[in-house]
Amino acid sequence: MTHHTLIIAEAGVNHNGDLALAKQLIDAAAEAGADLVKFQTFSASRQVTRSAKKADYQTQTTDKAESQHDMLRRLELSEQMHHELIAHCATRNLGFFSTGFDIDSIDMLLRLHQQHFKIPSGEITNLPYLRHIGKLGKSVILSTGMATLGDIDAAIDVLEYAGTPRAKITVLHCTTEYPTPMAEVNLRAMQSIQSAFGVAVGYSDHTQGVEVAIAAVAMGATVIEKHFTLDRTLPGPDHQASLEPAQLKAMVTAIRNIEVALGDGIKRLTPSEARNKPVARKSIVASQPIMAGERFTPQNLTTKRPGTGITPMRWDEVMGRFATQDFGTDELIKL
Repeated sequence: MTHHTLIIAEAGVNHNGDLALAKQLIDAAAEAGADLVKFQTFSASRQVTRSAKKADYQTQTTDKAESQHDMLRRLELSEQMHHELIAHCATRNLGFFSTGFDIDSIDMLLRLHQQHFKIPSGEITNLPYLRHIGKLGKSVILSTGMATLGDIDAAIDVLEYAGTPRAKITVLHCTTEYPTPMAEVNLRAMQSIQSAFGVAVGYSDHTQGVEVAIAAVAMGATVIEKHFTLDRTLPGPDHQASLEPAQLKAMVTAIRNIEVALGDGIKRLTPSEARNKPVARKSIVASQPIMAGERFTPQNLTTKRPGTGITPMRWDEVMGRFATQDFGTDELIKL
């Protein structure tokens, strides 16, 4: 049975506060074949202080004079906008998903009947926030950028104690840098997380390109999250580190191919190999004319295709026996 990786197309804040652009992102995610399109639900006033600085990547991609608070204020989605986006997702047969960055936002998503909750990397040490999500008992995706194994352990403990069983928690390996340098990906850490905590794992990918996300699936990721945009040249903090629609579609296609290619792990002869086996393998044949009663020796026998006769693995058994009939050069040997 082929495993189905949950592919989350992360629209994030790449809508730039524009509802029409957000709907176009939904269309692009649906056309790419993603399972869910994810936005971000927050209030700037609840998320940051007015004096909070931007990250370096945000300063490089937005107005340097603008505060993080003012930048986020422009990128908020109202509850009414959420309703419209959910309705538009329904028309495209695409699941709506959003990360709530504060307790009030989580409660709003509950009112909108969201069944999965994503804990972003920045909230992994936010105890009251973790408790609030944990008590819901819903499916949780925990992102771990900037985290140590100790941070992850503590967060899982909080979620479990609050009421969310470990079986409902998927932990995403992540590197919080946009774009993430290849040398800092450390994809094997995803497997370390799985081994340490016995949880389902996935990968939240901030690298440029699609190869790391595809590799993560081959290494056992059950969830892939990837930022995308309609155009990397648009203004905003995340566009430059995002995939464009054609790349997103290529990534989804590649992941689906990898899922099929992984198989069940049992080494067996495949149907197509069964057709090729007689052509590709060899048999024991006469290397020169052999008369009936003549002894088989390394001098009068060799191995050649096709593989429809005696397998060369029986070479030692055949040596020294006597021919029961005449054989011409290249004729398959029979005992």
